[in-house]
Amino acid sequence: MTDTTSQAGTGHAPRTVDPDPDFAAQAVAQAALYEEADTDRLGFWARQARELLTWDTDFTQTLDWSGAPFAKWFVGGRLNVAVNCVDRHVEAGDGDRVALHFEGEPGDTRTITYAELAADVRRAANALAALGVQAGDRVAIYLPMIPEAVVAMLACARLGAPHSVVFGGFSADALRSRIEDAEAKVVITCDGSYRRGKPTTLKPAVDAALAKGAPSVTNVLVVRRNGEAVDWTEGRDVWWHDAVGAAGEEHEAQAFDAEHPLYILYTSGTTGKPKGILHTSGGYLAQAAYTTKNVFDLRPERDVYWCTADVGWVTGHSYVVYGPLALGVTQVVYEGTPDTPDKDRWWSLVEKYGVTVLYTAPTAIRTCMKWGEEYPGRHDLSSLRVLGSVGEPINPEAWAWYRRVIGADRTPVVDTWWQTETGAMMISPLPGVTTLKPGSAQVPLPGVAAEVVDDAGEPLGHGQAGYLVLTEPWPSMLRGLWGDPQRYVDTYWSRFPGRYFAGDGAKRDEDGDIWLLGRVDDVMNVSGHRLSTAEIESALVSHPTVAEAAVVGATDETTGQAVVAFVILRGGAQEGPDTVRELREHVGQEIGPIAKPRSIMVVAELPKTRSGKIMRRLLRDVAENRATGDVTTLTDASVMDTIRAGMTRSED
Repeated sequence: MTDTTSQAGTGHAPRTVDPDPDFAAQAVAQAALYEEADTDRLGFWARQARELLTWDTDFTQTLDWSGAPFAKWFVGGRLNVAVNCVDRHVEAGDGDRVALHFEGEPGDTRTITYAELAADVRRAANALAALGVQAGDRVAIYLPMIPEAVVAMLACARLGAPHSVVFGGFSADALRSRIEDAEAKVVITCDGSYRRGKPTTLKPAVDAALAKGAPSVTNVLVVRRNGEAVDWTEGRDVWWHDAVGAAGEEHEAQAFDAEHPLYILYTSGTTGKPKGILHTSGGYLAQAAYTTKNVFDLRPERDVYWCTADVGWVTGHSYVVYGPLALGVTQVVYEGTPDTPDKDRWWSLVEKYGVTVLYTAPTAIRTCMKWGEEYPGRHDLSSLRVLGSVGEPINPEAWAWYRRVIGADRTPVVDTWWQTETGAMMISPLPGVTTLKPGSAQVPLPGVAAEVVDDAGEPLGHGQAGYLVLTEPWPSMLRGLWGDPQRYVDTYWSRFPGRYFAGDGAKRDEDGDIWLLGRVDDVMNVSGHRLSTAEIESALVSHPTVAEAAVVGATDETTGQAVVAFVILRGGAQEGPDTVRELREHVGQEIGPIAKPRSIMVVAELPKTRSGKIMRRLLRDVAENRATGDVTTLTDASVMDTIRAGMTRSED
């Protein structure tokens, strides 16, 4: 690839990176996909669905949009999602291919072939059926990143029982609200897991949740993972190894309608009540498989793929379970944290398993930047071919570090934009096709239609910031909110009638490439100027001493809102008396004087969830001198105490 150095901006990241000719010649995706999709969008999606999936009954209509905004994709088609993810690969002669390389945090490992995974899924389906689970019943899954989480999801899909995976870091109350809303019949959990070298527990949270409600639950299926002692309710609680171990390996899978519910995944709502995002079977699986294949340049016979996301989030659904397994890919599943026992754990796994494609979050990349290059430098990372980014906008400096240090200045980096609601990637470069632009998600994928509009819904020209909307339905789109269709309409389709809007700001640059600016809620109004927190964070991280930054808007009597920044310095960088002044001036040079933070605080850590999301609302509480809100989902709740204790040092 050829780097073209930026003439402005950070000075650290190349402005563009051209595709490597050798990579492009062998790339899975080709530029012709765009032309095909533009010529006949529905025909394009029909071809993807038929070529990538196995249908028991072919569909007769690609899209029924007559009930908009409630879509029906691949109408009349019938399939079984689990069969598409495991059984058909065994039947095709690939049963000996490794499906999962599991690595536990303590170092225990399991290698599971597609034949073994298929047998495990059939047994688990039989075990759930023995507990009374039928098609349409909901099953809550509260598990860490262990193979049983994948098996449980696929067993539910095999039975046609929609699953609701709840992230293992959520509290008992959060778990209870999700179990109750879905009216789950069975909960699948485990005794505990491992976190930073120490055993943790999960079942006590389930017990506490069920003690407060959730009368729909008849059984709790418990995986034995770390041997932690747990309370036991006779007649309700069942050991996974007993139930699944006693179940037969034979299970005849039933085909379900393409619109049969596959899963509910809860995401936070502005009213405080979680939103149950509903995804169905055929359209979701088709787009998950299509994007996995083309965005990651995946060939099952050659690649070892690793997405670092937890199954408790949508990335784990689409790009750990359904997308990769539908393609028959070999992948790595890791239970623990990237710094246990040392800060090179991820890179040791890349070397150990020969990982060729790595998909992770910008927060994780910036954390690795902060730790320093010595840790990846300990390992041979030459197997890597493609690097991916997901979860939030990636700043150009982190993009460049990722490619240079992890990708040896040769791998494409695909920055992907999508949401829990979209189900699959929507905007992303295609490796080998797109001239890459660090920090930009770039253009909608073939088959996807997106636009940046103003307050009135009119498309904006290049160089202008506005709202990102999707202008045409897509196969993996959410089909509604569980039990609340009106809230679905009001939340996503009322701001710009006929177009989907879920709250993200964006702008197009002079080339027409899309840059995500974060949530519209994270756009500040300073003296009448609209400023993106993501843009200011990117400017801060472009300074050579800054590893990571989080920016929030705080109420200000003079300007309406003021910029408050929290920064982590790179390893080896020292905080000095001129640090804050220098950083403020740097932001002023990068963006303009109006963007200079009112205050900057140098911190050791930022408040993050286990998935790596920065909890900016907690930082806003600090900036506005309010009591700190709920911290139960943080990796380390004590971080907030440390930040508050040092707040007076930041004023400038």
